[in-house]
Amino acid sequence: MVNDPQSEKNFSEQLIKGRITELVFERMFRKVGHFTVIPFGYENTLPEIVQYQHLAKYPQVFDTIKTAPDFAIVSHDRREVFLVEVKYRSEHTDISIKELAENIQKKWKLVRLFLATPDGFFFDSCSNIIKNDGKISPLGSQTKGLSSKMTKFEVNSLPHLCKKSTRLRNS
Repeated sequence: MVNDPQSEKNFSEQLIKGRITELVFERMFRKVGHFTVIPFGYENTLPEIVQYQHLAKYPQVFDTIKTAPDFAIVSHDRREVFLVEVKYRSEHTDISIKELAENIQKKWKLVRLFLATPDGFFFDSCSNIIKNDGKISPLGSQTKGLSSKMTKFEVNSLPHLCKKSTRLRNS
């Protein structure tokens, strides 16, 4: 089998964009100061286990581990705990976002989705996204809970990073 250099390049670009998006999310929510941000995805918490998945008697366990949301965030008063899946999309449709939310919710019931796009940041619970046929709220537009603690400055301080990554991709 011949390696496709374009395919490898695309994979690498997607990996980099995903990691940058995770760093942006983590930085934004730490900067808000209301939350403790805990990396939660399997890449951060269970790398030793994943290397032995080919030996596992029950591979379904690894399928569940692989789908773990990227972060847990805990309010400083410890009353609110959220699991958050972080994604970057250069383009998105309501259909694709609903599909993503449904796939996340199959394994993890109470997860929020943070979506970074060239048009800005979006944030909502997967159950709301599904209920609203794939519509996801812009970060900061919700009136209760997590995103209400984000000021307008904090919400709007980093979207230019997503636009820059799109320009870099096209250059």
